[in-house]
Amino acid sequence: MEKRPSVEELQMIEQAVQNLSLQKQLFQVELSETDSAIENLKDVKGEVYKIVGNLMFKAEKEPLKKELERKKQLLDMRIKAIEKQEEELNKKSLKTREEIIKGEK
Repeated sequence: MEKRPSVEELQMIEQAVQNLSLQKQLFQVELSETDSAIENLKDVKGEVYKIVGNLMFKAEKEPLKKELERKKQLLDMRIKAIEKQEEELNKKSLKTREEIIKGEK
């Protein structure tokens, strides 16, 4: 006989979806900040600086721009991966919920 999913399993799936959503929000904020930095960098005439931890360093504009573009690509990839995981977990949640309801009838 096949084991029916429990309400606890459904709650764990929904918690995982919430955790992914929070991660995605953090990456989206970081992506927005990175986009803003790239845009601001276009208008800079003269010296540029970057902050690493608690220190500020003088930087070269073009290498810094490339670094920010790579960071943007990485963040985009992470967000897409999270969205895929969210979609899969949402489907699993819906299926689990339906199975729980069927089992109660």
